[in-house]
Amino acid sequence: MPEEAAAIAGGYAFTGEALDLGALLWDGQCLPGAQIRIPLSMLNRHGLVAGATGTGKTKTLQLIAEQLAAQGVPVFLADIKGDVSGISAPGEANDKVQERARDVGQTWEAKGFPSEFYALGGIGPGIPVRATVTSFGPVLLSKVLQLNQTQEQSLGLIFHYADQKGLELHDLKDLRAVVTFLTSDEGKPELKGIGGLSSVTAGVILRALTAFEAQGMTPFFGNPEFDVSEFLRTAPDGRGQVSVLELPAVQDKPHLFSTFLMWMLADLFNNLPEVGDVEKPKLVFFFDEAHLLFNGASKAFLEAITQTVRLIRSKGVGVFFVTQTPKDVPADVLAQLGNRVQHALRAFTPEDQKALKATVKTFPNSAYDLEELLTQLGTGEAVITVLSEKGAPTPVAATRLRAPESLMGPIEAGALDAAVKSSLLYSRYAEEVDPESAYEKITAQQAETEAAKQAELEAKEAEKAAKEAAKAARSAPAQDASMVDQVVGSGIFKSLARSLGTQIGREISRSIFGTRRR
Repeated sequence: MPEEAAAIAGGYAFTGEALDLGALLWDGQCLPGAQIRIPLSMLNRHGLVAGATGTGKTKTLQLIAEQLAAQGVPVFLADIKGDVSGISAPGEANDKVQERARDVGQTWEAKGFPSEFYALGGIGPGIPVRATVTSFGPVLLSKVLQLNQTQEQSLGLIFHYADQKGLELHDLKDLRAVVTFLTSDEGKPELKGIGGLSSVTAGVILRALTAFEAQGMTPFFGNPEFDVSEFLRTAPDGRGQVSVLELPAVQDKPHLFSTFLMWMLADLFNNLPEVGDVEKPKLVFFFDEAHLLFNGASKAFLEAITQTVRLIRSKGVGVFFVTQTPKDVPADVLAQLGNRVQHALRAFTPEDQKALKATVKTFPNSAYDLEELLTQLGTGEAVITVLSEKGAPTPVAATRLRAPESLMGPIEAGALDAAVKSSLLYSRYAEEVDPESAYEKITAQQAETEAAKQAELEAKEAEKAAKEAAKAARSAPAQDASMVDQVVGSGIFKSLARSLGTQIGREISRSIFGTRRR
């Protein structure tokens, strides 16, 4: 083995548990004796899998996910194109697979891995994944509604008001009800104490909600809300569960599914305990099509992502972003990604060449001419650098990657549907429920207010009629005092009038504060 190649290979000779990625490429030759690996303990230091379309990124995810599951680590994968479901079934041996195995020194054995399949809002095959609007929060919701910073802040006021008043925002109609109420004559005073909500901004938010609903987004929000701790399970045989989010049915809604992935990650961050550095991660989360998450993101949104990625590793969670070039990821986030798998890049246009040069600059010094190498890599080959067991970057290694042992392609639709329906989680999340929440409370409040106004009006009309009757009675002989005068003057009538006035005041007060009616 050449001296330079031996030096690179030495950087990957770890003593602890590690994932085997493939064999070193040097001077056009594949060296099966020089294995390129990632320490299992460093996978919560996050990573990036990048490369042009068709260079093998999906197969790399599958390869890493298989080995993680085999070592008892749960994995989350987003299946954008519908071709990752094959991880649940044994692969098929063929000449290409056998050739790749020989090249990289792999003992290939067809295996399937324990898998659960999910679908956003139940659209497409999978266990339905829903979030409540309250849980989703104003920052993430602003992203999917494509609101600007001012509108995002106003939406934050609306959420703050709903939280204070106990108005649960379970679905989109709840949010619409609260916005509509706060812009009504009755509701405007409610927000004055915390900055107010302009009718123009409220109108923008309502129109954005209308457009959002018109695009078929309603099913994604509601109950039962998905518990993301389901992703942390292991199979009875000790292998990690592979959770596959099936997205082909919503791949035309990229801002939605990318932001939903961020909600899942944020929910994990908020709910998992601190564990510090661990021998192996509690979960590895693959964030596919990551550029969609960052496009057009507000400052608050980017800050939230950066903080989540920086801190979630102490919860034992590793995050791998999957995209085309490192420049798709903001610098503050990219700086947190210690493990890098860079597939081939194209350099057909000036913009491509600029991206290529920028990518090369993100790697440590290398014995390779990376600018040339990255345009010459074949499918299933990549340039790799990871964090060693001591936390230092390993030498840059051109690598021919191993072949996944599970099916490289989708399983049949019938098999996928059967796997979903047989899951113990299906009955827990399949049927949507709609408990009392903001919409029902505000609707009841408005009905009470109208009833109170009607009762007050009727009371005034009755009082007016009584006065007119009394006036008529006074103009008549005393001995002909009318029955109306007798009734109006009675103690019973006066007591009833006082009771009605007190009841009206109590109902209006209770409605304004939105307390629950029992």
